[in-house]
Amino acid sequence: MNDEEYRGPATLCLEDGPVVVEVRMSARFEPVEGRFRWAGRTGPHDLLRQRVGGGLRKATIVVPGSPETAVRLGDPDPWGGVRISGSGTPPWFVPGGSC
Repeated sequence: MNDEEYRGPATLCLEDGPVVVEVRMSARFEPVEGRFRWAGRTGPHDLLRQRVGGGLRKATIVVPGSPETAVRLGDPDPWGGVRISGSGTPPWFVPGGSC
């Protein structure tokens, strides 16, 4: 694993409380935009899948040791996970260091 990827625990902060999930995410720098774009998926989680199926699309994500970051929630996948994406500094980048 390198700085462009993260696999591990994360907390999604929803409007009605936190949801702890396992995630797989990767990032790429878009030179034309001058910023990172990152995306991935959560592991299976029934409550999260239900909330996203009901229309929830915005949350924040916290990876241990990193700041809270805005995240977009996509459609549930056939395996019970949810697509997640964002732009800007990826949520697993630690300012002044690496994960």
